[in-house]
This record gives sequence, C-alpha cells and structure tokens, in this order.
Amino acid sequence: MKVLVIGSGAREHALCWKLKQSRHVKQIFAAPGSDGMAKVATLVPIGVGEIDKLLAFARENRVDLTVVGPEDPLVAGIVDRFQKKGLRIYGPGQNAARLEGSKAYAKDVMRRHAIPTAGHKTYDKPEPALEYLTHCDYPVVLKADGLAAGKGVSIVEDYAQAEAAVKECMVRKRFGDAGKRLLIEDFLQGEEISVHAITDGHNILPLCLAQDHKRVGDGDSGENTGGMGTYSPLPQVEEATSDQIQEEIIVRSVHAMNREEVPFRGTMFVGVMLTKQGPRVLEYNVRFGDPETQTILARLKGDLFEILSATVDGKLDQVQADWDERTAVTVVLASGGYPRDFAKGYKIHGLEYDLGPDVMVFHAGTKKVDGEWFTNGGRVLSVTALGQDLQEARAKAYAAIEKIRFDKMIYRKDIGWRGMK
Repeated sequence: MKVLVIGSGAREHALCWKLKQSRHVKQIFAAPGSDGMAKVATLVPIGVGEIDKLLAFARENRVDLTVVGPEDPLVAGIVDRFQKKGLRIYGPGQNAARLEGSKAYAKDVMRRHAIPTAGHKTYDKPEPALEYLTHCDYPVVLKADGLAAGKGVSIVEDYAQAEAAVKECMVRKRFGDAGKRLLIEDFLQGEEISVHAITDGHNILPLCLAQDHKRVGDGDSGENTGGMGTYSPLPQVEEATSDQIQEEIIVRSVHAMNREEVPFRGTMFVGVMLTKQGPRVLEYNVRFGDPETQTILARLKGDLFEILSATVDGKLDQVQADWDERTAVTVVLASGGYPRDFAKGYKIHGLEYDLGPDVMVFHAGTKKVDGEWFTNGGRVLSVTALGQDLQEARAKAYAAIEKIRFDKMIYRKDIGWRGMK
C-alpha cells in the first residue's frame, strides 16, 4: 500500500514513523514533509494548502490512503475533494471540521445536545465585547473563533488584560481572519487533559489519555503555545472519570454530529477540563494533536494503518488498539521567542548521538544543509521517551535533551509535574 501523509511537523513525522511499521505499507509520501522525515518518507514538495496539486499527486501515484495531519486543509474541505474523485482519505469532511474551524459553531452544537462545557458569549465587534468585560466576573477566557495554531486563547485576570487581548485579536488582527469573531468564556477551574478518539461515525475507538503543557514556561507561566510537552498515561485520572468522559463527551459528541446530519469520521481530539462539577469540554480538534501524537503513538502497539483504513471503510469495529503499559513523555525543544517572534537558522548539535534506548526524536522545525541540521521554526524538535513509570520516562527524555543544543533553545523542565504529584 502507498500512503500520503500531509504535513511537515513532528506530528506528521510520528505518523510516518508509526505507519512505516505496518506490514501493509510499502511506501510513504510526505507533503511537504521535512528533511527530518526523509528516513521514513519520500518528500513531496507540495504545500498543505495546495489541494489541487495534492489531489493530482494522489491520483497520479495511485495512493491507497491519504492521512491529513494539520487542521487547515480539513477545514478547507480536502476530504470532500478527495472523496469526490474516489480517493480514500482519513479525516472529517468540511462541515464536520467546523467543530475546530469555528469555536462558536462548536459551542452551538454542545448547547443543542447537552454536552457539558463552559458558559460563553460571542462577539463580532470589539466595542460590545469590551462593554461586557467592564462588568463580568474575572478571570475569563478569550478565544479567537477560528484557527490560530493553538495560540488564540488568553486567560485574563482583569479589565486591563482583557482590553489588551481584545484589541490584539480584533483590532490589530494578530490572528488574521481567525480573530474576526471572539468568544468570552467562563473560566473553568481544574486540570486540563487531552482526550483522543477515532470514529467512523458509528464505532468509537478511544485512544490513551494524555496531558499537554500549553504555556511556554515552567509552572504554566507565559503565553499559550501549540504545546510544549505531553505524557501518558495519567496516574491522577481514575478509570471512572475516564469512562464518564467517554460517555458524556465523546459518545455524545459523535451522536450529536449524526443528529446534526454531519457525520464525523476521523480523529476527535477534545480538550477536557476536569472540574469539581465533572468533565467539561474546552475545545474540539478534528485531527491528531501535536505534541500528543508523539506520545500516544509511542505507546500504541497496534497497526496504525489498519486502524485508519478501517475508519475510512466504516469498519472500525473490526480492529483494536493495544497499548504499551509503560509511560511515554514528550518534551518540545523550541526557539527562544516562541510563540511570538523567533529567529531561524541556528545550528543544531547532538542529533548524531545515540540518545539511548526507547528515545525517539521527531522533527518539527528543522532544515538540513550540507549535512548539518539547523532550526527552521518555532517548535524545533520533539524528544519522546518510554520508561517503566513517569519518573523513568522523564529521566530518559531529559537525559537525551542534555545531548542536544542550539542557540536560544528553550524547553520546559517540568513536563509531567501534575502526574508526579
């Protein structure tokens, strides 16, 4: 079988790495891919937004399955386009992808189908939003309605912070069209976790729970990012809570989309806050998370190709996922200044070393020039390690990181701290 993976980040590197282990897969293409993925995939110089070119490539090369990594092409309707041409592709159609493409739409779905979430208000102009913020209870959460690469969320403690965030989003347009509409949500107190499930619209295959660290700095300080590190499993989450999340959120969400006559097929990735009142949805994503994917796939013992292919064929009930009982930890190495302004082109040292057993390095923002590695993005590398428990997995990951360096490298030194408690 030939597989095309769309994307170029560490998530897509991990997808290619896992798909290559399948006995069914003979060749993997990555579009556009990255130099760091060249060992596991043939690179195709087509951007994730060039749907016509991707479609033509898949047809000309007789690709058996296309797997979409990032959210943008899903929201743009790539699945519908491929399916109209009779091509097999993994991911939700354009209408279902609105769950991530519009937070306001997702809130409407949750309201109509009694899916637990925070209260909210939606604004199309800054003036009424600022008026509401003069008399609301703080803290509150401000969210750009559209796609903002995980950076369009601000938790504000007072009006001064709120005013600055509103103007940055709606006046200075930091997030472009994604910030035309703004959601103001009630602040939920609790612990956030990442919940992934694969569904063919009827059958549901829950994946292992993970916990991301979204703030750029230790102790959850600094700005929100696309994610600075993850770990799995979560020793602090009881089985009863996990079951409650599946029943009240995942199953209810899949059924809700069917009742909306917009069946969801693909990866449903839900940010969930564990509150004293029970689990609450923070947001929906319609693809695998990054860096959650690196951690989840490190623990997956099943055949990823069989799972994704069965989902496309509506036969997800015929496959299963087995999990490594060990703990996986992923730490993201980023460029100083991320998630705002950062420089590129710093030489990366240490990738030639043996980083130890059960350690994987997935490339996000790297470039190879004359045999040397250089930084080429905000998030540069994901270092993933397996250990018998969280303490050992963390130790392996951070020991590997000590061998890697580049100018202005930043990373969080407390990944997994909640689980360690």
